[in-house]
Amino acid sequence: MKKKHFSIFAVEDNEWYNRLLVHTLSLNPDYHVESFFTGKDLLDKLHEKPDVITLDYRLPDTKGSELLKKIKDFDERIEVVIISEQGDIETAVDLLKQGAFDYIVKSNDIKERLLNTINIIRKKSGMQERIDDLEKEVQKKYDFSNLIVGKSPAMERVMGMVEKAINSNITVSISGETGTGKEVVAKAIHFNSVRKKKPFVPVNMSAIPSELFESELFGHEKGAFTGAVTRRIGKFEEAQGGTLFLDEIGETDLNFQPKLLRALQEKEITRIGGNQQIKVDCRIIVATNRKLMEEVKEGRFRKDLFYRLQGIPIELPPLRERDKDVLILARYFMENFARENKEVLKNLSEAARKKLLSYDWPGNVRELKSVIELAIVMSQGDTVEADDITFVAFDMMHELLPEEMTLREYDIRIVKYYMKKYDNKTKIVADKLGIGQTTIYRMLGEGKETGRPGD
Repeated sequence: MKKKHFSIFAVEDNEWYNRLLVHTLSLNPDYHVESFFTGKDLLDKLHEKPDVITLDYRLPDTKGSELLKKIKDFDERIEVVIISEQGDIETAVDLLKQGAFDYIVKSNDIKERLLNTINIIRKKSGMQERIDDLEKEVQKKYDFSNLIVGKSPAMERVMGMVEKAINSNITVSISGETGTGKEVVAKAIHFNSVRKKKPFVPVNMSAIPSELFESELFGHEKGAFTGAVTRRIGKFEEAQGGTLFLDEIGETDLNFQPKLLRALQEKEITRIGGNQQIKVDCRIIVATNRKLMEEVKEGRFRKDLFYRLQGIPIELPPLRERDKDVLILARYFMENFARENKEVLKNLSEAARKKLLSYDWPGNVRELKSVIELAIVMSQGDTVEADDITFVAFDMMHELLPEEMTLREYDIRIVKYYMKKYDNKTKIVADKLGIGQTTIYRMLGEGKETGRPGD
């Protein structure tokens, strides 16, 4: 619960000056002011954690510098304003270095200076409260026990590994099909770890052209190359103290991989065009939908980098292997949709449940979310029916790509799909696919020879 008033402790052994401070500060009705005459009296009530302490530099039982240290050791968020008879610059600078917010010399015009300082502190305190509230919201949003939804044995194993990752600082490698929620898991690890107040920096390695890997991750100096008009900080430096999430790590250019390996081993980078070696401290989480060991065997990924990135391996199961998690996730997405759109929460009919459970979910959790949101929009009343659920956006790929085939075999299957769709009208299909009718006849003939299931 937030404090009703902005709390100030005034510590001053001179009775007249003590009353002056209390009177001055109490002019603002929002300030709750208590006065103290000794350092001991203050320390006895320090557990109340005031927002500000105005501290006389010379007290009968202790030095102001010693008391300042004790206050900051107890709670560094308590701001301390030193009030002294001495205008000694060296002393003032030393106290400010020790954590004092301001150093005010006792004078006739102290009222205006003191109130201005307290007002600045109060504004700063309000901003900090807002930051603290936002951090709590973020932490609640990414609480892994709420974020990683599901009760299947496969997901229980995932949650066990996530917990281990949260309580350690080593690299984490997340694998799984597209749409299984790899970035969600990465965020859950970061925002529940000791690094949660530092940046989470995601990088999609597949979206970076090969010639820009080094500039994107390590940064560059002004004039390092044509177009480098200013210095640019790379992603490693952006993630300082936090987490660098390298998504689709299997797409990393082979020529850049040795430089990435060195950065991970030495924990330092050098900007393009620079000579300074910059120490970096960021946790690495990587993700991929590829079988990286297969990539190593094929020579597309370095073995030494693979082992460097392995760390804690977390494999996310496809949705088709998660049994009734489909219904748990469907409910989760329905609740989120209702909350975000300020609508009444709808239910799933029994037929709708059966339809969701009978589908193979090639697009995994991402596909389920889209299907559920569309179904809610299409539904009438307070229940989502089976007819409201459509997989049209995914049916074609699911029908065409159920197994591994050669590119030619896929071409034949595509032609057959269009022939069925357009009632075997060869000219229409030829126009749609941009090929000749003779090519269609030839491919259909090849299809009969392959004897593929479903042909």
